[in-house]
Amino acid sequence: MGVIDDLVQARTDYERGDWTAALDLWSDLQPDQMSADDLRDAALAAYLLGRREASVDFHQRAFSLYQQAGSGAGALSCCFHLAMIFGSGGEHALESGWTTRAERLLDDLDDNAVEHGYVALLHLYRHLGTGNLPAATEAALAVVVVGRRHRDPDLLALGLSCQGRLAIYSGHLADGLALLDEAMAGAAAHELTPVIFGHVYCAAIEGCQEIADFGRVAEWTSALHRWCLAQPGLVAFTGQCSVHRGQLMRVHGAWPEALDEFASAIERYRLADAVAAMGLAECERGDVLRQRGEYDAAEAAYQRSSEHGYDPQPGLALLWLARGANDAALAAVRRLVAEVVDPVAQCRLLPSAVDVLVSAGALEEARAVAARLDEVAAHVGTEALQACAAFASGTLELAVGDAAGALPYLRKARQLWTHAQSPYEIARVRLVTGRALSAVGDAESARQELEIARATFRELGATPAAAEVERLLRPAAHPAGLTDREVEVLSLVASGRSNTQIAAVLVLSEKTVARHLSNIFVKLEVGSRTAAAAYAFEHHLV
Repeated sequence: MGVIDDLVQARTDYERGDWTAALDLWSDLQPDQMSADDLRDAALAAYLLGRREASVDFHQRAFSLYQQAGSGAGALSCCFHLAMIFGSGGEHALESGWTTRAERLLDDLDDNAVEHGYVALLHLYRHLGTGNLPAATEAALAVVVVGRRHRDPDLLALGLSCQGRLAIYSGHLADGLALLDEAMAGAAAHELTPVIFGHVYCAAIEGCQEIADFGRVAEWTSALHRWCLAQPGLVAFTGQCSVHRGQLMRVHGAWPEALDEFASAIERYRLADAVAAMGLAECERGDVLRQRGEYDAAEAAYQRSSEHGYDPQPGLALLWLARGANDAALAAVRRLVAEVVDPVAQCRLLPSAVDVLVSAGALEEARAVAARLDEVAAHVGTEALQACAAFASGTLELAVGDAAGALPYLRKARQLWTHAQSPYEIARVRLVTGRALSAVGDAESARQELEIARATFRELGATPAAAEVERLLRPAAHPAGLTDREVEVLSLVASGRSNTQIAAVLVLSEKTVARHLSNIFVKLEVGSRTAAAAYAFEHHLV
């Protein structure tokens, strides 16, 4: 075929979504044989196929031709996409440079031109980069206004998705989710161009994942996955899709499949030259490996996550706790609780923080964090977060010695996790429920709960949790030769009770409590209540 035939065929292939065929034809042509529109479309095809450098090159050539032709709108479109590409790759100086070029081009356009909306979107991303949420919110509103006025589906969907996430960050959950739903309605109706379709879907899914809205995450991830499969050769957005699919698989207990998805995401990010995005996938991979008891592999994944700029906490603190490094885990959690004030970020942090604080015996701190988690869960309203809050309260009540008070919270947590179809979390609730039932003297019910939990953990491959249940089910003598009564006293000491309070709970005299405590100190070879409490937590006597 001749040049004209190649160009016609390339445009036909592009319009029907065969970006590989189109880009192959365009790549065989000399740049001076292509129009500015051809170069722009080739740039978009290259982006979708994960060929970042080719996309940048085509965009830059298209920009030059549009400028030569006096097409400010065409040139500004190239500036927009180049700024987006460089921004997502962490090259913020180049992002800023192309944003500034876009701003200058506005001087030659009508004051009501739709391009003002796209520049406002670049300003929005700039404000987000500096943490200026009020300015970002104002820019998002401007984007939506321009998008509606010009009936531009791409601009409107991008503006709505940003506006929705900013509303969630500002604490307006219902409004934020409604805006995300509206943005997704346009995407589901196939109103958007492919690049913008992918951006909007990924932004909406990520926003819902952050607040544990697994219903929307599942629905939208399924739609994104179907779209990705229908696009031949697609690389862009497939990494994000694999991460979201892996996150859902982890929730639903399909851990080997989740690990495969995270590995796929990492490879797809590598192909798309999106190295910075690998951090989340590595962190998610580390979380699954930690739950499986593969601690060395989990630590390596968390290390890679950190190297890619993604903070692997609180998963890393939970890993330290699992390895017995309680002081390190406690220090990290205390720092994070003090630092993180954003309710959205707290959704991810607080449940694990309570786990660490309770395990380390910092029960007053755990109570304060659990109360904050309860507030956040009530405000956010998602099922999974409410389940986390109920579980945290139940765990805490058991730790302070109120096993009967723990059971209503644990029943609520199990009901919510059952509805969310999360077998690992259900089994965790059953484990703690078994301990609480044992503490109130219902040994047979406790055994049933623990046996069901053990079966689930074994099926999932959750080796550490299964081993913990095994210890609880195995009849064994108490450590250090402690008697049953001494274990009862030690458990109450670890919960922070005074001798007077212990005497009241166990219906003993204070003198008898003091004698038991003296015997405990001798057997444990410790000299203080604090050291005795630490021993109790370390040996799962609480």
